[in-house]
Amino acid sequence: MRMRQDHITSAKALSRGDIEAVLDRAAEFAGDPTAHADRRPGALLGLAFFEPSTRTRMSFAAAIKRLGGDIVDMGPVEASSVSKGESLADTVRVIEGYADAVVLRHPSEGAATMASEFVDVPLINAGDGAGQHPTQTLLDLYTIRAAAGLDGLTLGIVGDLKYGRTVHSLAHALTNFEVEQHFISPETLALPESVRYDLDAAGAAVEEHTSLEPVLGELDALYVTRIQQERFPDESEYRAVAGEYRIDAETLAGIDELPVLHPLPRIDEIQYFKQAHNGVPVRMALLDLLLEGDR
Repeated sequence: MRMRQDHITSAKALSRGDIEAVLDRAAEFAGDPTAHADRRPGALLGLAFFEPSTRTRMSFAAAIKRLGGDIVDMGPVEASSVSKGESLADTVRVIEGYADAVVLRHPSEGAATMASEFVDVPLINAGDGAGQHPTQTLLDLYTIRAAAGLDGLTLGIVGDLKYGRTVHSLAHALTNFEVEQHFISPETLALPESVRYDLDAAGAAVEEHTSLEPVLGELDALYVTRIQQERFPDESEYRAVAGEYRIDAETLAGIDELPVLHPLPRIDEIQYFKQAHNGVPVRMALLDLLLEGDR
């Protein structure tokens, strides 16, 4: 099954069919990721990361190499022509000339959507400020599906819901499935009104809470995101909530077999390395589908 997308800039644009196409192919690749080097031999993936990254950058690089391709990397921003004043539009147009697809991470919300208008090869949003992170969403969905299923799921999402782009992407994507979403955060870090509006418009089953304890026993899975200091415009605002909603063994005492997911990096929360490792087969599947046919 092919995806209907040419660019992957927002989870809002992904249909259930798109998501299932990626997850099903990822399941095929996960058995032995090393056995698929004949899929995209010679394919080049351009990496343009304007913000730091470990898991996303490395898993994309591993994914294209597992498929038989390779990367061309813009490298650090300060060592690129961006430091000379080159615009984002010009940067991605240059990289397009070297690569069959481009992965972009940028601190400005909406940057990936804008950049996609200037290239003809697939452009993948690897995070745009506090906006979207659709490939993280795909590996989150893959992990959730394997652990607890998707249709009929009751999911708790806790932590920074205001600035957490992984949360925004995941919440939008889950509207394709029969999922009851419980959002738990301090009032100052609640879901943005724009995200809540979209969820309501999609008919999603959504509840918001300021405490995890009352709803914990109802959950089939729990998704934790860190309080992101780098997203706060005011450091005092960050200090006021830092360390809240930490999930530890005491929090989960008496709860049987509750999958706990985390997009990482963690500060004080439980971490889930299997989720991070799933980034390779999921991004292999996404790249394989985007590069399929005469694109």
